[in-house]
Amino acid sequence: MRLAYLVTHPIQYQAPLLRRIAAEPDILLKVFFASDFSVHGFVDPGFRRSIRWDLPLLEGYDYEFLPAFGSRDRLSFLRPMIYGFAGRLKTGRFDALWVHGYMRWHHWTAMTVAKRLGMTVLVRDEATLISKVRGAVKKKLKKAFFTWLRRMADGFLAIGSLNAAYYRQMEIPDARIFMMPYAVDNAFFQARAAQCTSRREALRATLGLQPGRPIILYAGKMSKRKRPDDLLEAYSRVTADSRPGSRPYLLFVGDGEMRGGLEAMASATGLNTIRFLGFKNQTEMPAFYDLCDVFVMPSAIEPWGLVVNEAMNAGKAIVASDRVGCSRDLVRDGVNGFVFKAGEPDDLARALRDALADRQRCAEMGRRSLEIINRWSFEEDVQGLRAALGV
Repeated sequence: MRLAYLVTHPIQYQAPLLRRIAAEPDILLKVFFASDFSVHGFVDPGFRRSIRWDLPLLEGYDYEFLPAFGSRDRLSFLRPMIYGFAGRLKTGRFDALWVHGYMRWHHWTAMTVAKRLGMTVLVRDEATLISKVRGAVKKKLKKAFFTWLRRMADGFLAIGSLNAAYYRQMEIPDARIFMMPYAVDNAFFQARAAQCTSRREALRATLGLQPGRPIILYAGKMSKRKRPDDLLEAYSRVTADSRPGSRPYLLFVGDGEMRGGLEAMASATGLNTIRFLGFKNQTEMPAFYDLCDVFVMPSAIEPWGLVVNEAMNAGKAIVASDRVGCSRDLVRDGVNGFVFKAGEPDDLARALRDALADRQRCAEMGRRSLEIINRWSFEEDVQGLRAALGV
């Protein structure tokens, strides 16, 4: 099976998955990128800082950067202006085309060419019913668009339950929906977290955290849609009636437009138990997952939330809002964490109290997280892809 994969740029979460697929003896994978900006140092607008990923993005699979007119550094509906992909599909004699996303012009042209060549066309995207605010007009336009997309795509690779439900609402039949869950490199994050355990107390001391006290962790971009201010407000309520020597710590890992305001809010509380640690790269994050007791994702709009997968690989209890896409599949209320209503700090405070009320129960929730995430992996991705390809 000769499989072409078209994606905008090398993505840190996808690189290990592509290596895993390329290892299949009967699938010949060729990856085509529209841009190479993520391979070099680049400014991430969400983090508002320069980033260079510290994991290999291009190892272990065959790839090519497509030629383009003008700059490759900007991603939009029209950019990069790639060319030559149709010819590569023809000369490569591919059996199938897998496209990541469907709302760029090169997605449309690629699928049209592949269909004319008689190739199987697969689409993977992260849209859900809660991933964006859509008005009546936009919903009608999307319905009309899917009338065309249903003719183009033979299979839709669903990243989770909400994504599959979205396809069904767009009148995609169940027979053409295949589960290919959003997963991370479980083996990497579990191994790294295990290595960090022996250094946990040293990291705690470096950060000025007293031994034995619970730790709440937020990791990600500090943007409005992720609602880190709700977490800070909820934390203030949780600690209001606690003794100073027993208060949990709150760690913010990441950067972004809200950081300055959050630091001012934290200072106004008068609490000395809040830390802002800045951006941490992929190889650095497992130490912080290992350190915490509870990981929190308070987003109001979050198509999935792969940092939740990462924290679960460290065996941690999860508190996530009901607007986080992965909550439906990975967070089982009262089992491995708690789900709260997005935008309501009181409900988030309730979830935090429940998670931290019993340290032994909290640890057991973490163990359940590990059990759940072990069944949400690249192996399930390969199985779903194979089902869609019919191999």
